[in-house]
Amino acid sequence: MTDDYTVIAGCRSCGAPDLEPVLDLGLMPLSDGLVPPGADRRLEPRYPLRLVRCVVCSLLQILETVDPKVLFGASYPYYSSFSERLVAHARSNVSNILSRKHLDGDSLVVELASNDGYLLQWFQEAAIPVLGIDPAPGPAAAAIERGVPTLCDFFDPELARRLSDEGVVADVIVGNNVLAHVPDQNALIEAMSTLLAPSGAIVMEFPYAVDMIDRCEFDTIYHEHHCYFTAQSVMPLFQRHGFGMAAVERLDIHGGSLRVWMERDAVGDRSVEALLSEEVLRGVTDAAYYSDFATRVERLRNGLVETLGELRDSGARVAGYGAAAKAAILLNHCGIGPDLLPYVVDLNTHKHGMEMPGVPIPIHGVDQLMAAPPDYLLLLAWNHAEEIMRQQGWFAEQGGRFIVPIPEVTVVAR
Repeated sequence: MTDDYTVIAGCRSCGAPDLEPVLDLGLMPLSDGLVPPGADRRLEPRYPLRLVRCVVCSLLQILETVDPKVLFGASYPYYSSFSERLVAHARSNVSNILSRKHLDGDSLVVELASNDGYLLQWFQEAAIPVLGIDPAPGPAAAAIERGVPTLCDFFDPELARRLSDEGVVADVIVGNNVLAHVPDQNALIEAMSTLLAPSGAIVMEFPYAVDMIDRCEFDTIYHEHHCYFTAQSVMPLFQRHGFGMAAVERLDIHGGSLRVWMERDAVGDRSVEALLSEEVLRGVTDAAYYSDFATRVERLRNGLVETLGELRDSGARVAGYGAAAKAAILLNHCGIGPDLLPYVVDLNTHKHGMEMPGVPIPIHGVDQLMAAPPDYLLLLAWNHAEEIMRQQGWFAEQGGRFIVPIPEVTVVAR
């Protein structure tokens, strides 16, 4: 274990000290901390990973804060454009925004955590000026190479004030899967408020905590994700800074997400009223709703390990698909090593030749599947299961089977 992290004393949103335990995943490696072959695993950092709920505002969050410069440094390997579905989803998101907001050549769209420009490229196609902001050097460089103006920096109040002083005013701020990544939630909203035009809109997407709990998506919990939102918990965070939730959409991306529209002093439409009412009926602000989550996680863990053990003992060959951040959590919490899963494949060339965090499982290119076809393919990136099974249709045609681990262990033949 390393000591370069801190533990919060109060809620990341409202500051209340009353934080009740929901799930303890123990010591975990950094989920995107891929390891070179032959590295001394004893030096690999591990950090506690504990999920808690604020009794006051009901925000789910982790107690530990790892230095963002460690999480999103030079070796950060996530590039959005490797997922066809994610790129298509981004294009649809842009179309949705353009249909709701009158934007033209004099407008500006700013995206936080813009990665490799996979979303902003579609605004550029519509002749809308853009600016991406992302702290990870690799993805930011890839965005610049494709012609998307990008600042490689952390977005915070200081940067927002500097940009504002330079005359940068955003008509729309987009943030897909960034809200959860920021340890200081109130500083983030303050910074967005500084940069946003008076009539501007903030459009955020993030994994939906209700889906995470209902579907036992425990591998969505990792050190990059500081918070897990419901409509009930995200509203007060933005209201504290003068924003209202104008609209909300439920999405099936990433195992279930919300897209929220935040505008100054907005009054929510029927979509907001409906979701808030549904959450009240489900009891998502009550401790009882979360009480059996840890038990269900352990049941899933035991079922997956048992399945893989039976396949190994029968002589079946198993490989993993997707060296994703969630894969690191699932493999480590379940104690799955190379004896049960000899290797993992991934489309992302930046991950090839490395090993998974925490467990010495090598990562290869997808062509490894054809070179030595396994009998079963464990979909570690289960949130892209349909895309993966479509791309690897040849595998099923040859008699291969897919194992989908979440929300329960299921063997699928396509």
